[in-house]
Amino acid sequence: HWEGDLLAGSGNTHVATLVERRSRYTILVKVKSKDTATVVKALQRRVRTLPSQLKGTLTWDRGMEMASHSSFSVATDVKVYFCDPQSPWQRGTNENTNGLLRQYMPKGTDLSRFSQKQLDHIANSLNGRPRQTHGFDTPASIIHQALR
Repeated sequence: HWEGDLLAGSGNTHVATLVERRSRYTILVKVKSKDTATVVKALQRRVRTLPSQLKGTLTWDRGMEMASHSSFSVATDVKVYFCDPQSPWQRGTNENTNGLLRQYMPKGTDLSRFSQKQLDHIANSLNGRPRQTHGFDTPASIIHQALR
């Protein structure tokens, strides 16, 4: 099951973040704007590439970028759930990951300057980072074990 959000940068730029709850495996998706059609289409493209055993649910905050969540669910077979208002703790894994991402993309950074290849590199760096919560195993290792 996944948690998602939009990481905001300067000049109304954004990157979509997806984090698998158990492993903390991170996927970053370049989005050109935060309107619902753009965000949903970008997320659909990425989520469709996931193995079926990794498709479960997606928990999102209450932002308008997922107003077309039903079309996302139909296209990806992933149900979308929304947090209660002002309850970011209901997506705690994603909030923590967004904090880690600020090491690579500080607040005030123009996120449009990052290519999808650069975002993939940042995600791979996080996914290869040992986590104390996993006995110092990496998110990539945990997700690969789950796929076996």
